[in-house]
Amino acid sequence: MTRKPLRSQAWFGRQDKMGFYYRSFLKNTGIPQDQFDGRPVIGICNTWSELNPCNAHFRLIAEHVKKGVLDAGGFPLEFPVSSLGEVTMRPTAMLYRNLASMDVEEAIRAHPLDGIVLLMGCDKTTPALLMGAASADLPTIGVSGGPQLRGMYRGAAIGSGTNIISMSEQLRAGEITIEEFHEAEAAMNRSSGHCMTMGTASTMASLVEALGVGLPDNAAIPAADARRNLLARMAGRRIVGMVEEDLRMSKILTRQAFENAIRVLAAIGGSTNAVVHLLAIAGRVGIPLTLRDFDELGRDVHCLVDLMPSGRFLMEDFSYAGGLPVVLRRLGEAGRLHRGAITANGKSIWENVKDAPSWNDEVITTTEKPFKPNAGIAILTGNLAPDGAVIKPSAASPHLLRHTGKAVVFESIEDLHGRIDNPDLDIDETSIMVLKNCGPKGYPGMAEVGNMPLPRKLLRQGVRDIVRISDARMSGTAYGTVILHVAPEASAGGPLALVGNGDRITVDVPARSLHLHVSEAELAKRRAEWTPPPPPADRGYTKLYVDHVLQADRGADLDFLVGKSGAAVPRDNH
Repeated sequence: MTRKPLRSQAWFGRQDKMGFYYRSFLKNTGIPQDQFDGRPVIGICNTWSELNPCNAHFRLIAEHVKKGVLDAGGFPLEFPVSSLGEVTMRPTAMLYRNLASMDVEEAIRAHPLDGIVLLMGCDKTTPALLMGAASADLPTIGVSGGPQLRGMYRGAAIGSGTNIISMSEQLRAGEITIEEFHEAEAAMNRSSGHCMTMGTASTMASLVEALGVGLPDNAAIPAADARRNLLARMAGRRIVGMVEEDLRMSKILTRQAFENAIRVLAAIGGSTNAVVHLLAIAGRVGIPLTLRDFDELGRDVHCLVDLMPSGRFLMEDFSYAGGLPVVLRRLGEAGRLHRGAITANGKSIWENVKDAPSWNDEVITTTEKPFKPNAGIAILTGNLAPDGAVIKPSAASPHLLRHTGKAVVFESIEDLHGRIDNPDLDIDETSIMVLKNCGPKGYPGMAEVGNMPLPRKLLRQGVRDIVRISDARMSGTAYGTVILHVAPEASAGGPLALVGNGDRITVDVPARSLHLHVSEAELAKRRAEWTPPPPPADRGYTKLYVDHVLQADRGADLDFLVGKSGAAVPRDNH
């Protein structure tokens, strides 16, 4: 088979003035001439940053990828892109996901690259890199940075995000001291890596593997485990082969791959954020994907993984139990996997996992005795969410999955923070908290504020969960009966904007319904009186974002980024 001409040879294969120019400047780093003589040039897309502690070990990961590329006869060139750290960025890293995807796409298109290795960890870096690379559509393999080791506090395992939330509520309720709070901080994050709960970072690392973009075991090997470095080296070797085979992202990211990912999302009890990200990634490769697909494909899939925030264990335990290959094998045995879907190593997903051993059926349960039955992401619709809203039933309180209560409304996150602990707040355990103006346009960026803190007076009564509804997101590490991503959002004039204090709302998750008990005539009156909030910015990227962002049910991508452009060689500049 004749190999397709390498894209990089449009730069390095020229024997003229510009060929001299392209090669000679790289030679100042000690690169010999034979590196330019038709070897695949592999771009290592690195999201290392000291501002993003989840990805702080990526310099080491990149070195192992480079060794693998050199092993296989490739020419590795590392390049940086924007690194999105949810723990430090304000107002939210999600505001910049689309910007980072543009950084990735344009960096790939502008440079002499034949294949790409994506290094990603903290949760928004994964979808941003996948979106950008999918739009460029070169042979690409993903390498996640891996989860942290489990937190250990006074002899007990604690999980990032999940126990931050629970312990902050304990502090507000007066159940622990500030000294104990600070002690737990130091005990929780004790190694490199991203959140070790099944939050968004671990969920997206799992979906990289489920989509076929990563090698087997990408999801769960801890960052501190030497096998993570081995996986990086093997990915470096494999990307050279993918270039030889012209195994592009569009050949891997098929409809079958996305259906596999949706079922895996249900089986791992994954983050609701994955819904928005998968919709956006699918949009970049032209795969029709809707909220209904998540409900229909995930509805009858059992949650098999007993991990925080839905369960007890952490990602380190998941890895030792066999990791995602076990989940994939069990889905395949239950007829819930497209076995023929191709993956980055050139094999079908079923070839990769059909013999995967399980070492702990407590952590990864069987389909016959699942951790939680029929626990996929649920999509609710009704007059309060005409275009849909999401809830994670596996993290919710069962007695609240069918509930009617009066609305306690907060017009903004500032309004919430200003009034939540007011002892005169008219709220009890039957109420429904409603937060507005925190969606894609409203925050802006759709921040992780949907799991609103409970009022201190309820915490002191022993209440630990009530129904909460918003157009925001929540951290994948969070839990509770929290309805999110209400579309259209309040700032775009969706019905959520019209909810008033005391309105009755009915949530019926089994019936997939979210209903506001207000007449159409009254809603029309309120709409006529409603005025949109002022725009959050009049310049720069934030203005661009607000002017062009799609709603949550369409992945919150920018409208002009939907679809792939390819990585054609740019026009000759001389």
